[in-house]
Amino acid sequence: MNRIKELFEKKKNILSIYYTAGYPNISDTIEIAELLEKHGADMLEIGFPYSDPVADGPVIQASSKQSLDQGMTLKVLFEQLKDLRKHVKIPVLLMGYVNPVLQFGVENFCNACAEVGVDGCIVPDLPMVEYEEFYKGCFEEHNLSNVFLITPQTADERIHKIDGLTNGFIYLLSSSATTGKNLEVGDTTAQYFGRIKAMNLKNPTMIGFGISDRKTFDKACSYANGAIIGTAFVKAIENGNLEESVSNFMKEFKG
Repeated sequence: MNRIKELFEKKKNILSIYYTAGYPNISDTIEIAELLEKHGADMLEIGFPYSDPVADGPVIQASSKQSLDQGMTLKVLFEQLKDLRKHVKIPVLLMGYVNPVLQFGVENFCNACAEVGVDGCIVPDLPMVEYEEFYKGCFEEHNLSNVFLITPQTADERIHKIDGLTNGFIYLLSSSATTGKNLEVGDTTAQYFGRIKAMNLKNPTMIGFGISDRKTFDKACSYANGAIIGTAFVKAIENGNLEESVSNFMKEFKG
């Protein structure tokens, strides 16, 4: 069984942490993964940077630029991850834009993910119809979960379609804004989360965008199986000293 499915069967209030591969230093990718698992993260999302990150806020954009400037590519990332499973046992996903995946080759990408022990991918700008028609078989052959995103504007029909195509979890964006905005669960957002919860989807859900502290994490977990933290963590490690930075950050959620 895929590690992602095992995790959701065993745990509630799942904490997933996003960070940019090769940031703050190009060689930090595996060390950060180890430290996050050590300090209580349940799942990891490793971002592969792209030069035009349209959905990312300024913090993640800056981390992507720094990583790219230091030489990060998908080829370099897979080389760094070749011993991933000697260091990390929790589920690991790769997250990024479709352009680098297409340049690398989808078959090559899926094969490389499987070889290093990656469990799934989040490619927000990969159209669902293209995934279903061209790539679904390749992902399934390599036991990779493809995670789709839902926004407050996503129609019920599309949500049910996504639920049918999903074999991991569904990513609920708390808003249609870029990353880094604070989660504010007003009436409209609460109604959106409540609507998704009431649909009784067969797949678990995770809420992302705007989760930055224990309060917003707990609020998100009241509507979903867990939450994803990205911008707040990337900001927390920007000054280096990874052991101290990761430990201090995770205390808020696991203390």
